[in-house]
Amino acid sequence: MSERLARMMLSMYRVAGSAAYPLAGPYVAWRASKGKEDRTRSRERYGIASQERPDGPLIWVHAASVGETNAVVPLVRCILEYGVTVVLTTGTVTSAKLVAERLGDHVIHQYVPLDLKPAVSRFLNHWHPDLAIIAESEIWPNTILELGARSVPQVLVNGRMSDRSFASWKKRSNIAEALFENLAHVVAQSEVDGERFRVLGARPVTVSGNLKVDTPPPPVDETELLTLRRQIGQRPTWAAISTHDGEEAIAAEVHKTLQARHAGLFTVVVPRHPERADLLVNEIEAMGLKVARRSIGDQITPDTDILLGDTIGEMGLYLRLTEIAFVGRSLTAEGGQNPLEPAMLDTAVLAGRNVQNFRESYQRLLDAGGAKLVRDRSMLAGAVNFLLTNEPARRQMMAAGATTVDEMRGALARTLKALEPYIQPLVVKARLRAAGGR
Repeated sequence: MSERLARMMLSMYRVAGSAAYPLAGPYVAWRASKGKEDRTRSRERYGIASQERPDGPLIWVHAASVGETNAVVPLVRCILEYGVTVVLTTGTVTSAKLVAERLGDHVIHQYVPLDLKPAVSRFLNHWHPDLAIIAESEIWPNTILELGARSVPQVLVNGRMSDRSFASWKKRSNIAEALFENLAHVVAQSEVDGERFRVLGARPVTVSGNLKVDTPPPPVDETELLTLRRQIGQRPTWAAISTHDGEEAIAAEVHKTLQARHAGLFTVVVPRHPERADLLVNEIEAMGLKVARRSIGDQITPDTDILLGDTIGEMGLYLRLTEIAFVGRSLTAEGGQNPLEPAMLDTAVLAGRNVQNFRESYQRLLDAGGAKLVRDRSMLAGAVNFLLTNEPARRQMMAAGATTVDEMRGALARTLKALEPYIQPLVVKARLRAAGGR
C-alpha cells in the first residue's frame, strides 16, 4: 500500500467516524445498562466537559482502565508537583473510582471521549491541552490524528505492543507509519515493544521498563484483612486471581483434587470480571463445593471451600490471604495478566503459558525462580500441591519474586527523563504566569 493511499484511508476513517457519531448514543446506553458507563456523566463521552478549564498550561493524561490508571498515578503525582494542571481521562467506572481514591481533586477527571471526530474535537476545543500523555496500548486513530492536526505533542508512555496487535499493524504498515508519525515520543516497556514501535514508524523510541513496577503494592483495609484471616485460621490457602472464563472451574477442580492431601484446603478465586459472579457460584456449587461471596459479606466458615472475590479494588486484600497465586488469562485465554502485584506482595506466582502481553515481566520472574508456568489443570494442581507441601521452596519463590520486582524498578525516573523536554517548557510557562499574577 502506498503512503498516499494510507493517508487517504485514515482520512476516510475520520469521515466514517463523523458519520457514525449519531449511532454512539445507543452504544453508550448499552454500556451504561451493563454498569460500564456512569449515566450521570455520559455527556463526557461525547467530549462535553463537566468542568471549566483552568487558566495556564494543561497536560492531558489518558489511562484506559484500572491497570493503566494504577501505573500512571505515580507519574501524574510527579507532574502535579511541577505545578501544571492535569486532566486525567479513563474509560471505565472502576478506573474513575480509583482516580478519586488515589488523586482526589488534585486532578480533573473526565471520561475519555469516544474516538469519533466530533467528540474528540469538542474535547480538545474545550481543554486545549499543551501535551498529551497516553498510557500503554491506547492507539485511537481519530484522537491521534486530531492531536497531530493541532500540533499537540503526544507521548506514549509504558508503551506495549502485543503479538496480535503487531501482526495486525504490520499488515498495514503504511497506515501505521502515517499514524505513529504523529507521536512525538514512545517510551516503551521493553526492548521488544520498543523495536516493534520502531518497525511501525514511531520515532524516537526509548525503553523505560514497566511503570507498574514503580507503583506501591495494592492497598488493603487492615480491619477487613484481620477479619478474614481470623475466619480462615490456619487452613492451607492458595488463590487464582484475574481469572477468565474457564479458569474458575479449573481452580475449583484443583481444589477438589487437592482436598484429600491438604485437610481444610481453602481457595480464593478472584474473577477478572466480577459481573460473572452469579454464573460462577452456580458452576462451582454444582461441583459440590461451598462458596462464600465477598460482595455480599458471606462469612467464611470451616466448611467453606472457596471465597469468590467478586469485588473491585480489593486485590491487595485477596493477595495478602495467600502465599501462592495463579495469575489468570493464561490457561483458557491468551495474553496473561500482570504478575507484578502478587510478586511484590511476597507471593509465589503460577501462570499458564499464554502470557505474551507480560512477556518481559514473566521472563524476569522465571529466570529468578519467582514464577512457574504450567501447561494445564493437572500441572497446576501439581504445582500448588508442591508449594503447599514444601515450605522452603515456597519461601524461595516468594523471596525471588520480591527481589526481582525491586531490581526492575526505575521505570518512573526513566519515563520522567523522556518527558522532560515536553514538560519543562510548561513548567516555566506556569511559573512565569504565577509570578506575573502576584
